[in-house]
Amino acid sequence: MNNWTSGFTQSELDRAQERYDIRFPPDLAALLLDRSPVGGYNWNADDHRIQEMLAWPTELLLFDVDENGLWWPGWGERPAEKGARQEVVRDAVRQVPKLIPLLGHRFIPQTPEIAGNPVFSMHGFDTIYYGANLIEYFENEFGGTHLIGETRYVPFWSDIVDW
Repeated sequence: MNNWTSGFTQSELDRAQERYDIRFPPDLAALLLDRSPVGGYNWNADDHRIQEMLAWPTELLLFDVDENGLWWPGWGERPAEKGARQEVVRDAVRQVPKLIPLLGHRFIPQTPEIAGNPVFSMHGFDTIYYGANLIEYFENEFGGTHLIGETRYVPFWSDIVDW
């Protein structure tokens, strides 16, 4: 089975980065110029889907905070009022590296803007590494494995993996 389809042009990637206020890490940009995963995001046409997935990390953390009673210790004391909790969560997520969707709820952090960032499978506080880097991630995703090598630390996201 072929897991890949054609890639994007540089101008298409530039437009996507501008449209979604993101920066593809260099290894992701190089990959997307060459090929794109089948079932991945069409950075030219999947506007609603991409917007939903860019909001996913915040929305799932809010769900865990409101529905499951979870609270990250680094956010300070948990406010009693739902609106105040949501404000704390939204502000905190704006401060951490933005997650760029790859496939489903698999994400790569935008920063640091160097090759080799880990890939996260993010479902609120139920977040795990799904690859130490893009190559390992796609080997795991398409090969049905879950082998994780040494990962680069990414503020907050690596912390909740270990929480």
